Amino acid sequence: MRHPGTGSRIAATASAIAFAAAFVAGATAAVAQERPSDPTVLPPVPTDYQPPKTPWGDPDISHTFQIEFLNNARILFQRPTEYGERFWQTEEEHARRLAAAERSDGNFTQANENGIGAGGTQGLADWVKTSPFSWRTSMLVSPANGQLPPFTPQGKALHEAGRSGWVPGIEYDWVSDFDSWDRCISRGFPASMYPFRYNNGIRIFQAPGMVAIHLEMLGNRVIPIVADEAAARAYRWPEQTEAWLGNSVGWWEGNTLVIETTNIKSGDSVSHDHYARNGSPLNIATQAVPPYNTIPTSKQAKTVERLTMTGPNSLMHELTYSDPEVFTAPWTTRVEWIRDDNYEFFEYACHEGNRMPRDYITASRAKRRDIAAGLVDPNAPDDRAQWARIFDRDPAVAPPPGGPGGPPAGGPPPTRGQ
Repeated sequence: MRHPGTGSRIAATASAIAFAAAFVAGATAAVAQERPSDPTVLPPVPTDYQPPKTPWGDPDISHTFQIEFLNNARILFQRPTEYGERFWQTEEEHARRLAAAERSDGNFTQANENGIGAGGTQGLADWVKTSPFSWRTSMLVSPANGQLPPFTPQGKALHEAGRSGWVPGIEYDWVSDFDSWDRCISRGFPASMYPFRYNNGIRIFQAPGMVAIHLEMLGNRVIPIVADEAAARAYRWPEQTEAWLGNSVGWWEGNTLVIETTNIKSGDSVSHDHYARNGSPLNIATQAVPPYNTIPTSKQAKTVERLTMTGPNSLMHELTYSDPEVFTAPWTTRVEWIRDDNYEFFEYACHEGNRMPRDYITASRAKRRDIAAGLVDPNAPDDRAQWARIFDRDPAVAPPPGGPGGPPAGGPPPTRGQ
């Protein structure tokens, strides 16, 4: 399928380069959670940093952040099994992650006399050297083994029967054969809050009684701020009213912004009614999640997020997702948002000119016609089968395919018709 926003990926990379110097300059100030001596222990998110206040007295978190470094350092969503029960890397493992980051930065060469090339570095190695979060073994922190809890029988059946542009054997006849990301509608929720292949910028705006979270790729959230959790109930929508990013209401607990989200677009990927289809709560473009973008969402789905500035240049985003009809237990992630007020957002032109669903429908019908005519082997390999495997390896735990050292962190994954 078409990978949306390819053009703006280049601009996003350029802004990441500009970030390196600013990050290093602030690296000596208070930073995110320190690594404990016991790597199987995950301390609470620190709350001792005191951010400036807005004119109306709320903690000021109105900054631009990026989570591109998590993607490029290959800190995966689910924990590679080599780490076992550890939340943190060993010295040797971290050295391999740093070496991979230095190789990635080395891909940024000085511009030649014709202006071709990207001067400087991406800044990934500097972040790996200075951020305690760069020692983390996964984004998922609960369950403690770093793996998603099992699906319920109903959730498993719907996931396996789902249809999208990423599922082997699926033929295309209408838009209901594609997921919401293929159609440039939504990446799903909470999928929209995790790193993707590109366009990993996040911008927060604040006003009295309101916080807005602007996502670089397909998403804007406008969140009313109330006194406390009890007051949030008055802001809840009726059950039948849903949105792709849900109904979010927030309140402050000290310096932590708590956001509860309900009324997330429910449905599954089995239905042929495209109005009854959901956006998968985890998207295949986030590394090491279940494949195919076919995880269902029930009306019981809910998230609780906690946003805490842990230093002048870092914000910890903690999210707990629960959907008892789909997962047998809730799960929780922690992701460091890296402040970069120089990060530039460019237009995410996805839907305009997105002819790929139509082209895939045309090609699918032509293939079936040619199979019937005996011109095409019906048993030919399906290249979509590759999406059943994790296509990104954490360079700290094992040499990736391709020989000693393998490709640098930040190297491209298998692609499909961008």
